[in-house]
Amino acid sequence: MGETTVTTKEGHDMAAPHSVAGQAGQADPADATDATNAPDEVNGRAGNTFLRRLRAPRRPRLWFEILLIAVSYWTYSLIRNAVPEQKAEALRNADWIWKTEHSLGIAFEESVNHAINSVTWLIVGMNYYYATLHFVVTLGVLVWLYRSHPGRYAATRLTLFATTVVALVGYYLYPLAPPRLMNGGDFVDTVMIHHTWGSMASGDLKHMSNQYAAMPSMHIGWSTWAGLTIFALATVPWVRVLGLLYPMATLLVIVATANHFWLDAVGGLMCLSFGFLVARLWYGSLPYALPKLVPVQGQGGPLLPVKP
Repeated sequence: MGETTVTTKEGHDMAAPHSVAGQAGQADPADATDATNAPDEVNGRAGNTFLRRLRAPRRPRLWFEILLIAVSYWTYSLIRNAVPEQKAEALRNADWIWKTEHSLGIAFEESVNHAINSVTWLIVGMNYYYATLHFVVTLGVLVWLYRSHPGRYAATRLTLFATTVVALVGYYLYPLAPPRLMNGGDFVDTVMIHHTWGSMASGDLKHMSNQYAAMPSMHIGWSTWAGLTIFALATVPWVRVLGLLYPMATLLVIVATANHFWLDAVGGLMCLSFGFLVARLWYGSLPYALPKLVPVQGQGGPLLPVKP
């Protein structure tokens, strides 16, 4: 017998909608769904492209950087000095820090302060170091990055800015008196004793600055940022060594001048770690691993990260 073709009702029902729709020229519902989602996909791709371009290393603009640094430092000073002094709490916190350091066996700031204060030329030099060098070196490193490492500039600058922002939170949440102002201490205020110009925390300028914002130490945060940057990117060996020595010298200075405890320096390093984390999350890499040079906008193609 020959084969007989049978069309069942079930098969007819399953096939009919497709053939009728095709014959009538109607759109497939799946196609309609894809068309509905198409604008969202396009917008998503555009958003991702914009975000990638925003996060890509690019050549900094001089006028913008000068304005940004000036406004940022003005804002930092304004907020830091606007934080309530909370003298009583700051003194209690200083007592707690001092007792904690005694329990850890590292409470020898007072001995360092007295020993170096006995050498007049050395302590006077440290007073000027404390008052000026964290500005001079930090700005100098930023200028060097701008000129020689433009591809790494924005990420390294972001590290510095994030470090400073989280430090402001520390000033607000944890007021702390410096050793020279603590109760029951025998620290020497070296600026007052030697009439040294420049410290915003002592002498005639003390009323212009919040004296109870010692934790964390941004002298350590900024100097370590500068020192690591120099060590990582400089090519001359002795310059790289100076980069490592700079934060160590700064640590000695802030203790010898009785402006900070050792633990204030730990706070500064924690803030710097946060700054590096922010830059790492935003750029997908540590600042020093980014390309040294990037094309000028409008020349050499899109500003996309490349291997150094």
